[in-house]
Amino acid sequence: MSGTEGSAHKGFTAEERAAMKDHAQELKKAARRSSRADKAAEAERDVLAKIAEMQDPDRTMAERLHAVVTASAPLLAPKLWYGMPAYALDGKVVCFFQSAEKFKARYATLGFSDQAKLDDGPMWAAGFALTEVTPEVETRIAALVKQAVR
Repeated sequence: MSGTEGSAHKGFTAEERAAMKDHAQELKKAARRSSRADKAAEAERDVLAKIAEMQDPDRTMAERLHAVVTASAPLLAPKLWYGMPAYALDGKVVCFFQSAEKFKARYATLGFSDQAKLDDGPMWAAGFALTEVTPEVETRIAALVKQAVR
């Protein structure tokens, strides 16, 4: 253990703890919903409300991402995942947005879970940095989302 001098485990950051609390609240809220249609409608309202709370440029990017994902893969259901917008197939998250502001990061992220069918040989990208959602970026996102659920 002599190599650990001066390096203390700091645990989770405040942002990570907040995301975990958000996720616990999401699970409790989902468990209280009644019908499947009610759950889907309320989950989408939750996503849109969370996006509306974001500061620009994250809000603008999340709004565009939401529009592109829901248009490109209507079978994906919007839901909150660790306090961020996500899109799930049969209850399992396929892709998600991470706000740069919430995680004090240099850029926002569009991420894909292991449920996404983006496989391309022995290595492929599962996360993409976003600084702006241009028409070209929207086209790329649409293609990735379609491929992820094929």
